[in-house]
Amino acid sequence: MRLLFFAGSAREGSHNKKLARLGQRIAEANGIEAVFIDLADYEMPIYHGDLEAEHGPPKRARAFKALLQEYDGVFIATPEYNASVPALLKNTLDWVTRVREKGETGLEVFKSRVFAVSGASPGYYGGMRSLLTLRQILEVGMGAAVIPQQIALPRAAHAFDEDGSLKDEAQQTLLKSVVEALAVAAKRFAA
Repeated sequence: MRLLFFAGSAREGSHNKKLARLGQRIAEANGIEAVFIDLADYEMPIYHGDLEAEHGPPKRARAFKALLQEYDGVFIATPEYNASVPALLKNTLDWVTRVREKGETGLEVFKSRVFAVSGASPGYYGGMRSLLTLRQILEVGMGAAVIPQQIALPRAAHAFDEDGSLKDEAQQTLLKSVVEALAVAAKRFAA
């Protein structure tokens, strides 16, 4: 069983990258094979139907879909931009759905693994509105199984210790429980 961790932000100092990396470290500390990847390494143009018709899905979309297929569970940490998910994350997910082999709908990669959503924000709500939106995109739009456990980390600019862990012990414990729930669900889903 393998877990993939990434953030919906390409910014180097992203709080969500910190959250996803911490989730990956927690998984590894519990003996789970886990990998963190950066969406900055999967640059894609903004989705455009005419562009797709002329050139097909970009190589990085194909590479990202192939990467998703290697993991049983996926942890996405998303920032909140104007009460929703960032364009980078939505665009990445949209392009992946356009990578289709003969007879596929493009949604198989989402329907065949388990997802966890979490987020961090400098604001008071910890990105909760983006989590609701991301959950809807994954569950309703793509047919994915998303576990109910999540963490919405408020005041993220002050939430992390120098070693990357969370200063608040209750938040650290909550993140650990989300990662563990993802691992359990992914193991069951893959069986």
